[in-house]
Amino acid sequence: LLTLKVNNSKSCRAYIHNGFWFFKLLLLGAMCSGAFFIPDQETFLKVWRYVGAGGSFLFICIQLLLIVQFAHKWNKNWTAGTVRNKLWYASLSLVTLIMYSVAVGGLALMAVFYTQWDDCMDNKILLGVHGGLCVLISLVAISPCVQNRQPHSGLLQSGLISCYVTYLTFSALTSKPEKKVLDEHGKNVTICAPDFGQDLHRDENMVTWLGTL
Repeated sequence: LLTLKVNNSKSCRAYIHNGFWFFKLLLLGAMCSGAFFIPDQETFLKVWRYVGAGGSFLFICIQLLLIVQFAHKWNKNWTAGTVRNKLWYASLSLVTLIMYSVAVGGLALMAVFYTQWDDCMDNKILLGVHGGLCVLISLVAISPCVQNRQPHSGLLQSGLISCYVTYLTFSALTSKPEKKVLDEHGKNVTICAPDFGQDLHRDENMVTWLGTL
C-alpha cells in the first residue's frame, strides 16, 4: 500500500520497495518463526487457509495481467517488424500455432488421463469450463469491438493465456486427493488419476518440472 502510484524509482516511497531487504527478510523470518508459537494452532491454520486461497487468487490475477501485457508488447513489436520483412508474419503465426497446439494437447491429455467414461464428473466439468473459456477468450481477442479499441490484440495473447491456464488446470487436477474404488477383484484401484508407476511419485514431479520450465 505504501508503494501505490509510484511513478519513478528515485522517489522516497520507491526505496521502500527496492531497498531495506535485510529488514524485510528479518521481519519475514520473525513472522514465520512466530507462527509456531501461536496458542490455538487449529484456528490459525483454518484462517490462514482462507488467507492463502485469497492471496493465491490475487497472485494469479496479477500474473494473468502481466502475461497479457507481455504478449501485447510482443505482438506489437513483431507486427511492427512486418513493415520491413514479411517473414515476421510467419514467425508470429508459428508461435501462435505452437501455443495453441500446447494448449489443445494439454487439454486432450488431461481428458485422457484424468477422466473416465462413467466417473470423474468433477474433472470433466473443470476441463469443459477450461476449454470453453479458452475458446471464449480467443473469440474475444479477434472480435471487431476489441480490434477497434486494441488494434494489436490477436491470437498471440489468447494463445499464451490458454497455455498458462492449461498449466494451472493441470496443477489443480494433480492436487486433488486420490479417489479409490473396488474393482471386480475386490482390490482398491485409483481412478481419475494416471498411474505412472512407483518410479514417479504420481504426477507431482511433472507439475514441478512444468512449473520450472
